[in-house]
Amino acid sequence: MIELKFKEEYEKVSNFIFSSMANAQTEELAKCKSLFKLNFIRYIGWPEDAKGSDFVIGVLKNSQMADQLKAKTNGKKIDYQNIIIKKFKNVDDISNCQILYIDGIVNYSKHALAISQKLNNNNSLIITEGKNAILNGSMINFVIVDEKLKFEVSSENAEKYGLKLSNTLLLMNKAIKL
Repeated sequence: MIELKFKEEYEKVSNFIFSSMANAQTEELAKCKSLFKLNFIRYIGWPEDAKGSDFVIGVLKNSQMADQLKAKTNGKKIDYQNIIIKKFKNVDDISNCQILYIDGIVNYSKHALAISQKLNNNNSLIITEGKNAILNGSMINFVIVDEKLKFEVSSENAEKYGLKLSNTLLLMNKAIKL
């Protein structure tokens, strides 16, 4: 009886430790992704007409990411533009933004056309983390390769939206050109 209770308690503690480690890794991964997103800004060439009053970063289906981006950009500007973070709960909520981050829980391939229509094909950088996202129009797609965070890039998709990816971005050691 004592041995059975010990096993049950051991399993509970082990599950707690492993779930805590997984949560910490997930949180750390989210922080890395938010830093990448902010750093991508300097490697993207937006046309002059896209440089409106505010620089809007939209986040679809990831409140944690939106909150991290808000914390990192609070009171900051890109050139003369205030940085605004918008949370979108679903595809129908999407409005124009310079960057749209689409969480991995969203099937981007399934919603790519609707998202493109919501953005009016207007100078928006689409960042995803999903299978075949680049094939469906994403410009930057986060992937895990050999347990390391990397990203796929498509300058061809960016050009369709009037954006130019710098050679520096394309040559980064974490970039996988497709």
